[in-house]
Amino acid sequence: MEAKMLLRDSEVFPSDMVLKDALGEVAYNVLDTFLKTISGATYSLTVEWRYYNDGKAWLAKVVYKKKTILWLSVWKGFFKTSFYFTEKHLEAIAALNISENIKQEFAAAKAAGKLIPMIIDISTDEQLEDLLTVVQFKKSLK
Repeated sequence: MEAKMLLRDSEVFPSDMVLKDALGEVAYNVLDTFLKTISGATYSLTVEWRYYNDGKAWLAKVVYKKKTILWLSVWKGFFKTSFYFTEKHLEAIAALNISENIKQEFAAAKAAGKLIPMIIDISTDEQLEDLLTVVQFKKSLK
């Protein structure tokens, strides 16, 4: 079965209740942990939910000051994080302590202009360590 993107109604803000209904208990708890972690003192990131007409869905833009760190979308049973890097970061990403699967998918990703997407589907707590490693790396870039 093909994955289904959720949060398509522009009139329904993605509140905690809406997110829990969309994701289910397990994935919602993972998302909640992730959002609380990145908005805490260690990461100091801001999460901005907005409805985008081009994709007809609510997306969360996660920023540090004015810099976009990642985009987050909600799907049935999981959430998807999207990071964008330039070619000059390829070696540093290959050296990160993250799963080989993430590195392989990133290496195979097609560039969109000068940006190369790193897309990570998250549904379990075990995936958060890799995700937070990438968040910290992206935040550290100039």
